[in-house]
Amino acid sequence: MPVSLKPLAEQVVLITGATSGIGLSTAERAAAAGARVVLVARNEEALHAIADGIAERGGDALPVMADVARAREVEHAAEVALSRYGRIDTWVNNAGVAVYGTAEEVSLADHRRVFDVNYWGVVHGSLAAVKAIRERGGAIVNLGSILSDMTVVLQAPYCATKHAVKAFTNTLRLELEAEGVPISVTLIKPSAIDTPFFEHARSYLDEPGIRNPPPAYDSELVADAILFAAEHPRRTLSVGFGGFATSLLATHFPRLTDKLIESTGFAMQVTDEPGRPARRDNLYAPREDGARRSALPGGRRETSLFLEAQKRPLAVAAALAGLGAGIVGLLASRRRAPSEEARLARREGLARVAGV
Repeated sequence: MPVSLKPLAEQVVLITGATSGIGLSTAERAAAAGARVVLVARNEEALHAIADGIAERGGDALPVMADVARAREVEHAAEVALSRYGRIDTWVNNAGVAVYGTAEEVSLADHRRVFDVNYWGVVHGSLAAVKAIRERGGAIVNLGSILSDMTVVLQAPYCATKHAVKAFTNTLRLELEAEGVPISVTLIKPSAIDTPFFEHARSYLDEPGIRNPPPAYDSELVADAILFAAEHPRRTLSVGFGGFATSLLATHFPRLTDKLIESTGFAMQVTDEPGRPARRDNLYAPREDGARRSALPGGRRETSLFLEAQKRPLAVAAALAGLGAGIVGLLASRRRAPSEEARLARREGLARVAGV
């Protein structure tokens, strides 16, 4: 059965990790477009504040407290959403946590907790989504990363989970397509994004703070990609050419990329700026939420032509084909058309021949 996705204004969209960063940007953007949004996160106070803010702007938001690491709580979130709205059209698995430190330093308990949230949270959400969406059809959007395709120092648990999310998402898509289930499954792969994620991370480092390796992009771009996937079936969407280019380099020149990351990876991820202490370390319990961007200094890119090109591949291909045809035609016409000097020389030669 073909996948047919509704316009966003007619959808019920469930978003995990909805109280900060990418999840918050996605929730507010979806509500502004007319979707009814189900906000899922651990921070009950932030959930209600965000839902109230959406309602004040004329939107419809349902807050549901849940830890995605616990399957039963995710299933409960689905039940609450179905009880309120009667259906779920798009399910966004966005919740994530991080620990910074070497693979030897990070405790096994912390490593497992990152997997419980980042990987098992996606598994729990995806399975609950399939159960809720199977009959009517819809979309599942999972948040991977450019680190689904490569790795960096100091983030072994996070990198491992994002590789696992990519593998699970691709396998789920294959199985649903083979069965003819009308569900679109999309993997979103953001580059470095300016969110409170880095302030929320647990750190084993001696440095005051953790930062984005440049270039960083605005969370609104990721929200744009997620909500585009809610309306248009896509296999994968990457956000930010900077990260995509680095992962491409890692694929084709792995040892060169290794050396670059070994020599620059630590310095590019630490900072003397601690950020907001109230946000630090949400690995096991929520901390300060409610912000889309970090409190760290540094700019962010608010446009991504690379993302726009992925959203409209046929238009880009047609434009490139037209440009190529134009260039070929111009070169051919230049080869065919003799220069003014050549035409004069030809006339003089014919005149001499005629006068002989």
